[in-house]
Amino acid sequence: MTQQHTPNPTPASIPKPGPRPHASARSSSMSASTPTPVPVSAPITSNPEDHGYISTDGTVYLTSVLAGSERVVGYWQAGSKDEGLAHYGAKFDELATQAEVLETRLRAHPHDAAAIARSAQSQRETLHDAAVIGNLPALDERLAEISKRCDDAAEQAKRDQQHRATEAKIAKDRLATEAEEIADNSTEWKAAGNRLRAILQEWKSIKGLDRATDDELWKRFSRARDAFHRRRGAHFADLDKQRAQAQKSKELLVEKAEALQNSTDWSRTAGAYRDLMREWKASGRAPRGADDALWTRFRAAQDHFFSARDAEQAAKDEEFAQNAEQKDALLAHYDELIDPSKGISSAREKLRELQEKWDAIGFVPRNQVRTYEDKIAAIEARVAEAEDAEWKRTDPEAQARIAQFQAKVDDFTAQADAAQKAGKQAKAENLRHQAEQWREWTRMAEQSLENPEQ
Repeated sequence: MTQQHTPNPTPASIPKPGPRPHASARSSSMSASTPTPVPVSAPITSNPEDHGYISTDGTVYLTSVLAGSERVVGYWQAGSKDEGLAHYGAKFDELATQAEVLETRLRAHPHDAAAIARSAQSQRETLHDAAVIGNLPALDERLAEISKRCDDAAEQAKRDQQHRATEAKIAKDRLATEAEEIADNSTEWKAAGNRLRAILQEWKSIKGLDRATDDELWKRFSRARDAFHRRRGAHFADLDKQRAQAQKSKELLVEKAEALQNSTDWSRTAGAYRDLMREWKASGRAPRGADDALWTRFRAAQDHFFSARDAEQAAKDEEFAQNAEQKDALLAHYDELIDPSKGISSAREKLRELQEKWDAIGFVPRNQVRTYEDKIAAIEARVAEAEDAEWKRTDPEAQARIAQFQAKVDDFTAQADAAQKAGKQAKAENLRHQAEQWREWTRMAEQSLENPEQ
């Protein structure tokens, strides 16, 4: 039976067997259904008839040897010569396939170049005694080429590794620096903690750095992370202390608030609650659950007191509504009676009557207090303004001042008359001018007393 080796569809740069005797039809059908790999270098022809033969006594010779002319590779008695050649050709195909596998490995895993080179060299060493029929020189050349490519790949892999190491160092140094910045300065505790966890995950994904450098960078990151956790822990420990102290302070404030809630000293107690509220705000936050519970108690005490106060004041407002009606009646009665233009004494007396009756009536509703204060204040102002005008008009000092002005008028007039009789006309005119000036000042002073608003 004729055998034919069909390689996997990969580049044909490795040795590949040629057609077997009597296998041309099968080869044609296979090539029609299997894509031909793109060759990297020329394929090795491995037709057994081209590289060996079987003598009449069954001795199998390899003619494509690495050294010399030919050598015996075995004996064949199990069938025809064609079958024997096919058998030893298949053995060669196995070696060619191994070379193909090495080449494929090198393309896929260039970082394994050293191991692949050792495998290629080991296979080359077996070719001198290999019991196969095929193009051994071409296979040896292919394996030598693989070894050379391994050397090139190893150098490239080394350069790639160095590049990856450089990039990895830069990346991890950047992450370590960021972690140190967070450790030293960040107070956004939650966001910073999340970022450090993200840095750790990114750190784990960065490969290719040598152990010593990686360890040194890791120590920087680890120290920064530990420093951040210590600083954050200290912050929250201090915060817990502050909140515990705030809780104690607020518990005392709640006790005070609850002690005041039944007080009926409305004004003083309302002021006390305002003071307690200022202290509450200054106390800071207690632990969340405790703070909410304490606030509920504090607020309840406040509400209890102010609700009671509002209820009593509402009842009083209802009672005081009648007082407002009585005060309106008083105002209507006394408004015309209190008329300073008809006599200040009478107006003053009527105002006293109004004030006494006003106070006797009592309070008005809270929301009307200002209105009624303004109403009586307007009448009080009316009398006060009239009294002030009367006082100015009858002020002894003002009257004395007018008398002095008039005396000046009389004096300058007398001097002017004397000068006129003496024939001193110019002097008389000057004295009369001065007398007229003092007369004008006297008139103005008298008018200011009569009309104090001017």
